[in-house]
Amino acid sequence: MVPDVSTGSDTQGLINYLFGKGRRDEHTDPHIVAAWDMAAAPDPGRDPAATYSLLAKRLDHHVDLRTRELGGKKPPKHVWHCPVRTAPGDRYLTDTEWAEVARRVVAATGIAPEGDEKACRWIAVRHADDHIHILATTVRADGRRPRTNRDGWRAQQECRKIEDEFGLRRLKSGDLTAPKTPTGAERAKAERLGQKQATREWLREQAYAVAAAVRSIDDYFTVLASMGIQVKTRVGPETGEVTGYSLAAPGDTVYFGGSKLAPDLSYSRLCQRLPDQEVADRPQPVADPADTWRRVDSAMRTARTSLDADDDSVAQGQLDGFSDALHNLARATSGPHQSQLQAAAQAFNRARRSAIQADHQAAGELRRAAKELAYAPSVPGGLAISLVFTALHLARAAAKWHEQRGHEQQAAAAEQALRHLQAAYRQAADPVLTDLTRRAPRKQTMDRFEATVREAIPDHAARILTDPSWPAMATTLARAQTTGHEPRQLLARIAGERELDTAEHPAEVLNWRITAEPNKRAQAARRASTRSTTWVASAPQPAAAVQGGDRPGHGRRR
Repeated sequence: MVPDVSTGSDTQGLINYLFGKGRRDEHTDPHIVAAWDMAAAPDPGRDPAATYSLLAKRLDHHVDLRTRELGGKKPPKHVWHCPVRTAPGDRYLTDTEWAEVARRVVAATGIAPEGDEKACRWIAVRHADDHIHILATTVRADGRRPRTNRDGWRAQQECRKIEDEFGLRRLKSGDLTAPKTPTGAERAKAERLGQKQATREWLREQAYAVAAAVRSIDDYFTVLASMGIQVKTRVGPETGEVTGYSLAAPGDTVYFGGSKLAPDLSYSRLCQRLPDQEVADRPQPVADPADTWRRVDSAMRTARTSLDADDDSVAQGQLDGFSDALHNLARATSGPHQSQLQAAAQAFNRARRSAIQADHQAAGELRRAAKELAYAPSVPGGLAISLVFTALHLARAAAKWHEQRGHEQQAAAAEQALRHLQAAYRQAADPVLTDLTRRAPRKQTMDRFEATVREAIPDHAARILTDPSWPAMATTLARAQTTGHEPRQLLARIAGERELDTAEHPAEVLNWRITAEPNKRAQAARRASTRSTTWVASAPQPAAAVQGGDRPGHGRRR
């Protein structure tokens, strides 16, 4: 059961909609199922003599009195509107049951507390099988405004109780950080235009993906505009600085403010995550593409560790950075599993924030590495798959972290992202593991590696050596040895990075940890090359090397 609280200023306009045919003639038999006083509330759906204007006048009675007291100025946003909808597949509710739902919601939200004779006037209108609309005017009989703080959250909590008592499907409770869902009109427009998503949802996904990749707020607006998205900034009259923005789809005339797309897409929240243009313009170090992928993998492992610590702000910041990394991982990946990575990134958007304030500085390394990943060339499949594998385990940990803190919607979103990552991993990893198994070293080498495993990781050796992925791991270990790693030391170190007790396939886990290790011989060669270049650049130059053949401070002999 889903409540959706909003406010406005046009009582009769909303009544016209509730009792009208609807935007697509979808309203059937509109009528009042409950009200502040059923005898005093005229029902245009049942009484031919009852008009919309008469009902609006009755509802606005206290508002009009208060308006006169204020010298003709109406109280702002005095219309309270809350549709309440059952979930798909729920049973049919009678008018009597919907009336109880309405009375409980207005009581829980402070509109009309039970037994309060001076409460606001309200009605509940039903014009479909699966939902009602509650309309209230928020001026009490004593002239005061009702106490409706956190009314959306309180409505959700009451609906969870109603679901249990009525035997309905229990939905996930929110924490007031969810993005606004598309209205019926927005969905009807998308359907009319043959679009799979409402414009609000499409813009939200584009904004998240761009924010994950760019290095500054200026770049954010520039990239969005280059995609054909219309960008309109709001400038403060006194400072002349940007204070907000709104977006519209290409060719559309309806703009959505950043905060209306999602709370963390507001201008102020984006500025917290993105550096200013001066910082963004600093030259970025040129790195081996493989090093970029390894940096992201290492930063994700650090983020995973932070979820087990006691600092929730740091953990929340890391999850926000992880969301950016998922978007850029999908961007940097090619192959049939890319669509699953894109779906995982979109699903995790809801898991990236909660009511806990995020420490964005704590996730600085992950966010910086993720932005480099957005522009990094592709790398050999094993390293990319290793990163997907690491992301998969971080998503699982994120779901558990949110669940432990009662973040039901975020936990569900992380679980959904996890399922997409699992599908992406299997699509990408199975062919590679099969090929590694086919290339397993000869028996003499396998026996030597088996002894090394028993020596380096005695507590887990039996499970590793009986894992179906052991031959693939042996192939990867042999490759690591050729790049300069000592197998026993390598195994002992990577096994200690995280426990293996809960790993269903420990050899598979270690295989990807080994894959993520750098090529030590290549690193040594690059360091030697750098030292050589530095020595040549700093060595004393002969006189003939000076421009024009002249030495400083001396003229040329003629």
